[in-house]
Amino acid sequence: MVLEIKTLMKTEPILQIEFILEKCVRGALRRTKLNRTFRPFHEALLTKGMVNASSFERSFSTSFGQGPIEEISKIVALDYGFSVTRQKETIVNVFKGAIDEIERISSGLRSGELKPNWEREIKNIHAFEKGDTVVRRVLSDLHLEKNGTEIFISIKTVKPNLDQTEKAKKDLMLLKAHNPNFETYFGLFYNPGGPLKSDYNWSIPSKIFDMKNDSIVLIGEEYWDKLGGFGTYSSLIEIFARVGERTRSEILNL
Repeated sequence: MVLEIKTLMKTEPILQIEFILEKCVRGALRRTKLNRTFRPFHEALLTKGMVNASSFERSFSTSFGQGPIEEISKIVALDYGFSVTRQKETIVNVFKGAIDEIERISSGLRSGELKPNWEREIKNIHAFEKGDTVVRRVLSDLHLEKNGTEIFISIKTVKPNLDQTEKAKKDLMLLKAHNPNFETYFGLFYNPGGPLKSDYNWSIPSKIFDMKNDSIVLIGEEYWDKLGGFGTYSSLIEIFARVGERTRSEILNL
């Protein structure tokens, strides 16, 4: 059955991903049954099945969050030949002028006085090449390394709030200020607006990033294919679908 997936991924990583997915589903099933609430008006209006399915979905979405996505991302990237570290700590040494510029950019974006443009922002930050330096600590959700290239990814929920987005961008700017050769990305594991990057329609992070045009932003297919090569996103959809075939009847019979 595993070999039916049209992917370059090896059998073991596929099984590891399936295990994570089944664990999340079965955990949500268990919590839904334990915390079942009698809702006569909801059930009369919507049907008992719809109410139970809604409760399950909320429970599943809570468990299938940052941790599982980071772990699946790690598995995919390892299979593609990267060295991978989750929650990578990097001590950066940045010119004070660049630190001040990062704060100016962040403040301007948050207030709406500036429009996001990653290439222009990094060019302005790199203009500061002398003076006192400041040491900062940056924690990256995912760090990848292969053939001398280091990649840092800040992974966020697909509808991040303003504070989360601003913090992520500051960290990514600090990394680029420390070493221009670092590749840095703001990653969302799927696009709630549709299949294309241009479909992204959650307005809040768009104050901080140009979500549709900034090269630093990876959404959905771009994100997964960056980690695992072309076709990874499609392969993952197949893996998710097969696990769904095995667990769906239990969900429908809640």
